Amino acid sequence: MQLSKSGLEMIKKFEGFRAHPYKDPAGLATIGYGHRLTEPGLYPNGITEEQATEILRADVQDAVQTVERLVKAPLSQNQFDALVDFVFNLGEGRFARSTLLRALNGGRYQAAGEQLLRWDLIAGQKNLGLRARRLAELALWNAPAAAAEPAAPAKSASSAVPALAVQPGGGEQAA
Repeated sequence: MQLSKSGLEMIKKFEGFRAHPYKDPAGLATIGYGHRLTEPGLYPNGITEEQATEILRADVQDAVQTVERLVKAPLSQNQFDALVDFVFNLGEGRFARSTLLRALNGGRYQAAGEQLLRWDLIAGQKNLGLRARRLAELALWNAPAAAAEPAAPAKSASSAVPALAVQPGGGEQAA
């Protein structure tokens, strides 16, 4: 399965676009649509929305592969998109150890969907932005299956941003 266009748009909406590096709510250096920076000063002039979208398409492939590898139960496109958003936001490790994944792989779809709502904390404090994201994921999870158009595949990182090589895990380094 691949992330649909609407799934990609959901990630873009919740990540928000920033042309210049900033600290995310967890204090990590980030640019574009939630792209973590591992090297300070990599984008001194910022990036365009088009570059950010191409970087996101590459970054999201880790989340897509995580969902495909760890989920053993059949998924609708909407459920797949909700999980890819969830994994993109929280990471593979948290998903792999989650009650959500255990419930889903045990065929308990409703319980798995409800588990999405438990992941709305930053440093032990409820976060309204994460709450809204989790509610949107749950709404998508429960939405009737519809024909979804796949998001365009990622261009090579070198064509999106010439001096960038995207590494697994969303990191990057100068090429």
